Amino acid sequence: MTTANRARRFIIVGLLPALALYLIFVVVPIFWSAFYGFFDWKGIGAMKFVGFDNYIETVKDPVFWRAFKNNLIIVAASIFGQVPIALVLSLVLWKTSFFHRFVRSAVFMPMVLASVVIGIIWGYIYNPQIGMLNYILEHIGLSSWIRDWLGDPKVNMYSVSVPIIWANIGPYLILFVAAIQNISSEVEDAAKIDGAVGFRRLYLIVVPMIWDTIKVAIVLCISGSMKAFDLIYVMTGGGPAQSTELMATYMYNNTFNVFRYGYGSSVSTTIMIISLLLVAGSQLLMKRKS
Repeated sequence: MTTANRARRFIIVGLLPALALYLIFVVVPIFWSAFYGFFDWKGIGAMKFVGFDNYIETVKDPVFWRAFKNNLIIVAASIFGQVPIALVLSLVLWKTSFFHRFVRSAVFMPMVLASVVIGIIWGYIYNPQIGMLNYILEHIGLSSWIRDWLGDPKVNMYSVSVPIIWANIGPYLILFVAAIQNISSEVEDAAKIDGAVGFRRLYLIVVPMIWDTIKVAIVLCISGSMKAFDLIYVMTGGGPAQSTELMATYMYNNTFNVFRYGYGSSVSTTIMIISLLLVAGSQLLMKRKS
């Protein structure tokens, strides 16, 4: 057996445990959930086969499509909020000095906090009576801007988008810093000689060199936004009047509050299909010639 074959066998053997766990706890439950979607089941007792009725009801429910629209707002806020902010910060903080490492750690800190804690903190910030935001607006002469940030259907989806952006900048910052640090110093020196500094350096050098990393970040943004649940559930619970309902909270409420496990399974499968379509569409839009 050649050295290459031995190395290949060693890699395969090393990957088998992780692959087995992934198949058992990720892939199999996906198909199992899709299977349950064909049944009317309350979690206990006998299951009644209903065919595609659950899936048809899902796509006909206006509340589901309202939740889908809200999810698109979160997706857009994540892509056009988290990625650009993380990219700009990575250009400023890519060096390895103590100060830059400290600031990177501070930006990453929200990822360490529990989502429930973040939701409670921002819930107090937005509180219409004792919230910090309205207090600041009142004392800087912007009393006309004061409102119930989580209770007003006109602004509450944009309000909940802010903590989602704030809490998830850190991973993309680390991702972009690692990518920028891998850009060849010869390329950087040649860019400086040609006068590519500031925004020109970002547009002509950094973005093309880390384009694949940006594509990965956008995929992570989409997939994370489509399954967003915890922050919204803590701050609003999907209300008022389902104005902040997301597809994940819609699925949760129908599964565990109404005890329609079959219908909830069909909703989760639909969410997965929509997420795959959005990811595939984003990759086609970002595809470029070598």
